[in-house]
Amino acid sequence: MKTDYFSKIRILDGGMGQELLSKGLKAKGSLWSATALLDEKYHKMVIDAHLNYIKSGADVIITSNFAARKTRMIQNKVEKKFSYANTKAGELALKAKKISKKNVLIGGSLPAQNDTYVPDPRDKKIIEKDFYDQAKELKPFIDFFYLDVLCSSKECDIALKVTEKLNLPVLVGLHVKKNGKLPSGESITEVTEKCKNKDWLGIIAACVSPEIAENAVDEMKNLKIPYGYKVNLWKINEPMPVKKFAAPGDAVATNPVEVMGTRNEYTEIKFLEFSKKMLSKGATILGGCCETKPFHIQKISNLKN
Repeated sequence: MKTDYFSKIRILDGGMGQELLSKGLKAKGSLWSATALLDEKYHKMVIDAHLNYIKSGADVIITSNFAARKTRMIQNKVEKKFSYANTKAGELALKAKKISKKNVLIGGSLPAQNDTYVPDPRDKKIIEKDFYDQAKELKPFIDFFYLDVLCSSKECDIALKVTEKLNLPVLVGLHVKKNGKLPSGESITEVTEKCKNKDWLGIIAACVSPEIAENAVDEMKNLKIPYGYKVNLWKINEPMPVKKFAAPGDAVATNPVEVMGTRNEYTEIKFLEFSKKMLSKGATILGGCCETKPFHIQKISNLKN
């Protein structure tokens, strides 16, 4: 793919995990969306979710392996299926693309490899192996890697060493708090200065509220690279670590909405108004995360015109 791909307005997909739950997925333990990769009866549901976003106008779909990281698989005693789950995520995304007959791109999700929304305190070599093992399963099916909700320059730097070895470009997704800082306490600028390399396609505020994304946009504008967002519609403005509401032993996991809440009042019209405001500030990468739906993406897809 061209390295300037995101210099034009591009529409990313919306939240996959919550979309699958809303369509009837019964998640196990803390596996969340990874349940749909492990159980063949849900594979069509994953394909259909990707297709719904493509039909809504997404230029890019992200593989649905956010919860198929090694730590989560070990916690739920399904680590032997780690390779299968991540390969399946790539296969199902590619199948959706082929069915759609649209020239969409596929981003391979490389999430924070330990807990979500908090920095990874583990040894760098362990983190690097986890990133590599997941990335190598995705590579045959994708156009680029998406660093999915990373929380520190440490994680970003380690992930980029892996993606450089695999010779694919990267869209960097950083999680930001209300104070404008990553959970590590670093600014977006600090992380960019420490980690930016030739493989960067752009940078986005990842799984943050629209308000936090809007607060961060002026700082991203000064980085001189394409920028934007994948915003969530949780009611809780600063998401808590996932382990607070998902236990590996749960036969049927609690839907995160029961803990985080959802902003039903945030209609597609509000999403469009927010997106127009971000466009006016120079954002070109527009998309959704948890609790954003295909109708939100459809509403902003005309902004490409």
